[in-house]
Amino acid sequence: MSAQTRRCLVPLAVLGLFCGGLAHGADPLKGKEKSTVCAACHGADGNSQTPEFPRIAGQHEDYLLRALLDYKRGDRKNPIMAAQVENLEKQDLADLAAWYASQSGLVLKR
Repeated sequence: MSAQTRRCLVPLAVLGLFCGGLAHGADPLKGKEKSTVCAACHGADGNSQTPEFPRIAGQHEDYLLRALLDYKRGDRKNPIMAAQVENLEKQDLADLAAWYASQSGLVLKR
């Protein structure tokens, strides 16, 4: 293997380490179907109408998935969210993350 080939493969390997466990194969349309319970707090498209619940529309998919996984593992503490994700599989969480990431976040006027 040439030195040039090795230089090209190193960044790809590093990228694979960071992306390998995230939202591979996530389906935003399935996420939309699964989001009906989420809409009670976060709004149908992830733009919550109340400051008590975060607006999650348009957030990065990997960030949303990591947050959901952290709630499921208990690394992120919120009893409401922990109960919501408790019975969901990783694919469900990936689909939800893909759905909300695909939505447009509201731009707040100042």
